[in-house]
Amino acid sequence: MTAAASLGPSSAPAPGAGEAIVRTERLRRTYQMGSTDLTVLRDVDLRIKPGEYVAIMGPSGSGKSTLLNLLGCLDRPSSGRYLLDGRDVSRLDDDQLSTIRGAKIGFIFQSYNLIHQLNIIENIEVPMIYRGLAEAASERRARELAETVGLGDRLRHRTTELSGGQQQRVAIARALANDPLIILGDEPTGNLDSHSGAEILDLLDGLHAQGKTLVIVTHDDQVSHRAQRVLHMLDGEIERIESKGP
Repeated sequence: MTAAASLGPSSAPAPGAGEAIVRTERLRRTYQMGSTDLTVLRDVDLRIKPGEYVAIMGPSGSGKSTLLNLLGCLDRPSSGRYLLDGRDVSRLDDDQLSTIRGAKIGFIFQSYNLIHQLNIIENIEVPMIYRGLAEAASERRARELAETVGLGDRLRHRTTELSGGQQQRVAIARALANDPLIILGDEPTGNLDSHSGAEILDLLDGLHAQGKTLVIVTHDDQVSHRAQRVLHMLDGEIERIESKGP
């Protein structure tokens, strides 16, 4: 099964089409450490168009995870603006940010962040339940997504019965549950062996081929080889941008 073939049709825009759905203007994040201000992100300007596959790389402390948290509406900038799908989300309150996350953003984490008391179907359903989708519809959608990521034969297994690669497949299916505008990944292959990591990257390639917008923080050179653009960060700034395709 190839990832691109298994993902089915998508209503997402073709890669490179339309205006930027992610736009940051002089984005800055500063934390107060006692009497000292620590700036970890410095005046970042960024544009990401629908359907792009972007990797963010850099050494520890370079600001890449902070940038991802801001793009994912998990944190707010200290200054600057962040426009997501044309809306300035920089100063929204917690409830508004939560609504934005549920509707427009899918997350894939290094540690999977699954609920071990739930089975595969139930884990995939969680974002849909939060958005108020009817139980029958959410279960049907969860089954479809489980099939999409190659877990159709393990629907009632709990996450503790799965390998790391299978757990990350569940996490990808969950990220797709509400058909997000953008998918953010934080080291999605970081806990996987090379074979499982390659399978996950094939799935991400399939999502990209279907028009999904991907932004992945990674140390994995294999991710950067597959991405269209690589943002190299250093000391809280985008040091350089490597463009690798249309």
